Amino acid sequence: MTVQFHQLAELDAVAHKLLAEGRAYSVWLFEGDMGAGKTTLIKALCRALGVVSMVQSPTFSIVNEYTTHEGHSVYHFDCYRLRNAAEALDIGIEEYFDSGDYCFVEWPERIESLWPATYYQVNLSADHSGRRTVKTLLVD
Repeated sequence: MTVQFHQLAELDAVAHKLLAEGRAYSVWLFEGDMGAGKTTLIKALCRALGVVSMVQSPTFSIVNEYTTHEGHSVYHFDCYRLRNAAEALDIGIEEYFDSGDYCFVEWPERIESLWPATYYQVNLSADHSGRRTVKTLLVD
């Protein structure tokens, strides 16, 4: 699926489209350049899922846990600062991936050797006019 949008006001509708397509996948891998909008899109996804906690980038903590109004966990990873896959293993990333809860992973290319067999890949890009393009891929 490919979705384009120009305004932040369109982001909630984009999030709902992505959830409709990728709902069966718990691990979502977000790729895109710095500033493409990965964290902003994850915030919209969390709103759509009913997260009641404050959603912010886990740049320094590596992983943030959010809770939905139904009591479900959503995990948000930022792997940018990881030097290697061993550091991800140290925080128990495989257990998070195996939990069945949503795991939204920014900068997944840093831990490619740890990707599960099944995941939902989300690639974001922005052009010079500010138009964002979201391309998705279901991997089984």
